[in-house]
Amino acid sequence: MNEAFLEGFRAALSDIRPVMSIGRVADVDGALVWTTGLTEHAAIGDRMRVFTRDSNELDGEVIRILNKRVGILLDKGLLGVAVDDRVGHLGSPKLRPARHWVGRIIDPFGQPIDGQPLLPGGKAAPERAMPPPVAKRRALGARLNTGTNVFDTLLPIVRGQRIGLFAGSGVGKSSLLGTLARKMQADVVVLALVGERGRELRDFVENVLGEEGMKRSVVVAATSDQSPIERRRCLHTAMAIAEYFRDEGEHVLLLVDSVTRFAEAHREVAIAAGELPALRGFPPSINQEIMGLCERAGSGHDESGDITAIFSVLVAGSDMEEPIADILRGVLDGHVVMDREIAEKGRYPAIDFLKSVSRSLPKAASTQENMLLSTTRSLLGAYAKSENMIRAGLYRRGSDPLVDQAMSVHTDLEKFLSEQNSTTAEAAFTRLATILRRASSARQTG
Repeated sequence: MNEAFLEGFRAALSDIRPVMSIGRVADVDGALVWTTGLTEHAAIGDRMRVFTRDSNELDGEVIRILNKRVGILLDKGLLGVAVDDRVGHLGSPKLRPARHWVGRIIDPFGQPIDGQPLLPGGKAAPERAMPPPVAKRRALGARLNTGTNVFDTLLPIVRGQRIGLFAGSGVGKSSLLGTLARKMQADVVVLALVGERGRELRDFVENVLGEEGMKRSVVVAATSDQSPIERRRCLHTAMAIAEYFRDEGEHVLLLVDSVTRFAEAHREVAIAAGELPALRGFPPSINQEIMGLCERAGSGHDESGDITAIFSVLVAGSDMEEPIADILRGVLDGHVVMDREIAEKGRYPAIDFLKSVSRSLPKAASTQENMLLSTTRSLLGAYAKSENMIRAGLYRRGSDPLVDQAMSVHTDLEKFLSEQNSTTAEAAFTRLATILRRASSARQTG
């Protein structure tokens, strides 16, 4: 019999609890169910089950312990809960990732949601592990092939890097993440879909991610109708799975969509637990939640692998100063800004190159490649500065040599930076150099 099957079967048996401690509902206050009789057993984060009088079973999580009472936030709301209902202590949830999870879609508790059975692995992974020792972490690694010209040239991603993808809704963020999941260099891909609309989950898996991306991916999903407990846990579960594969020596690509919805879920839980909102409605603990998660990603140490992470952020009205975007920009190794106006022009990915930066540069590129990147940014900046005049027909050629060069190659640059590729970053740079030679020729002709 398959050893992995036996290991998973033994793990499943070991998680069975033959005895359940029982308490009683003492009070229902706001969003919380307060219970008595369980303070000797319950800890923050433990799972609980309320047995209602109409024979329903409602699960929840401990978020407060106060004066011999335990406060539970239920997953499915309070309907049917009454004083003196029985409450069972389920214990701390255990996540047991395994190699055979690749290619599967699971919920934040490690249970399959793709209609097929799934056995746990043999070893439990902590939901909130400590990051690798700071003094022993490796430096950022080599440049990765991403399958897109823009990330292979202007915004390189290196092994162990953590970047933020800042975008409004409907500008192509999910499509870009799907492209990276399919084509970017990695051993395993872990996707956290936090607060996704239910109807879009299947579309993303089948059409955006596709068979090519799914065969090397683990998808962790919590849809928008699920409780804040489940939506918040979704990202922690994805991170724990990524850490499992990293500790197995694998290079993991972690894609998160989105940190904003994770933060909104944390806000709901924190306020229910009695924390006061402070940062534009977000509780002070959101800083540590986000920074702690980001620090768990990145380069590994010793014989472990690395986690290259891309955290998407929803920015309403392109407000890069809102709390979640501001926290992430300060802790990540680069940020990529997607712009609605660029998307409306039909150029995808709709990245604003002049507002985006990869902190892997200049080390991620050679001296010659850095010169090409500097020239490209200069030309893009010159065109952007004069674009309104150019489109209105008010610019006269010869007024500014740099703008003349930018105009001569702008169409080719836009096409190049919106293309996917199936080769290497070096090949993409060769194509970029060919385009820029036209700008040089235009200058000499002028």
